[in-house]
Amino acid sequence: MSYRVAVVGATGNVGREMLNILSERKFPVSELIPLASRRSLNTEVSFGDRNLKCKALDQFDFTGVDIVLLAAGGETAKEWAPKMAAKGAVVIDNSSHFRMDSDVPLIVPEVNPEAIDTYTKRNIIANPNCSTAQLVVALKPLHDAAVIKRAIVSTYQSVSGSGKDAMDELWTQTRAIMVGDSVEKSKYTKQIAFNVIPHCDDFMEDGSTKEEWKLNVETKKILDPKIKLTATSVRVPVFVGHSEAVNLEFENPITDDEAREVLRNAPGVLLVDKREDEGYVTPIECVGDYATFVSRVRMDPTIENGLNIWVVSDNLRKGAALNAVQIAELLVERHLSKKAA
Repeated sequence: MSYRVAVVGATGNVGREMLNILSERKFPVSELIPLASRRSLNTEVSFGDRNLKCKALDQFDFTGVDIVLLAAGGETAKEWAPKMAAKGAVVIDNSSHFRMDSDVPLIVPEVNPEAIDTYTKRNIIANPNCSTAQLVVALKPLHDAAVIKRAIVSTYQSVSGSGKDAMDELWTQTRAIMVGDSVEKSKYTKQIAFNVIPHCDDFMEDGSTKEEWKLNVETKKILDPKIKLTATSVRVPVFVGHSEAVNLEFENPITDDEAREVLRNAPGVLLVDKREDEGYVTPIECVGDYATFVSRVRMDPTIENGLNIWVVSDNLRKGAALNAVQIAELLVERHLSKKAA
């Protein structure tokens, strides 16, 4: 059985990565339809060994489409996802718009696959925030082993999380500094080259940013509402790959050796934890990989049942495109293939 799949936002960073991953993982596609705004009409995108021309979203009829991978932002999702779902397509949305909707499952397949069974309420499934996705993949096996009470998360997020314009800004600012030109900024409020900015997304009334809020509420929805989580999200001058320093407090005792053994056998996790030079993973090493890497596993002697870990993943893959494709695979496995049978 194969499926008609549409990718909305096919010319963007995440949309192009979705096309790559669908091809790499040999997703059963009978027809792949790349969609974008009218200004990208007929722009070519790669799907495997083929080049496909983008069609205009507002001119396309979704009748007969089985799955839509939507990577075009919250406003587009708000307007179009219900229309696509009404035509019978299952929409997997990468934006934040539907994530906290009680009738929309928020899925990380390695963590809460059973939640997908409620997708028929709206025919929409939400993909979590990029920093949340890698975090919960690492936390799930540890939570199962010893029950996490509290998490303190500091994120170091690459500029690709803000889109192509942000990547271009890092490049142009870096070049300008190296040749002595003036530095221009537009995407970020402060210079990003050779700097770090403790400001991801908009500020909220309590002083948190929306990125920090998303980490909290999405982790609770996906993993466990009882977990207390506080976060500080920082934009760093890295092109691709998000990193997270995570401090955990557990209800039950767990040693660093026990944690390493749990993580070594966890789905989606690749443990790289040698207490020596280069015995850990940085964002450069994670680019293009499917895994969520965990390093620097060690006890926290300042609290009872405390542990520190370092989590790194390709935010365009596990943080966005890969997770969306994995959701599509889970959808086929648990539901669509059974309907066809």
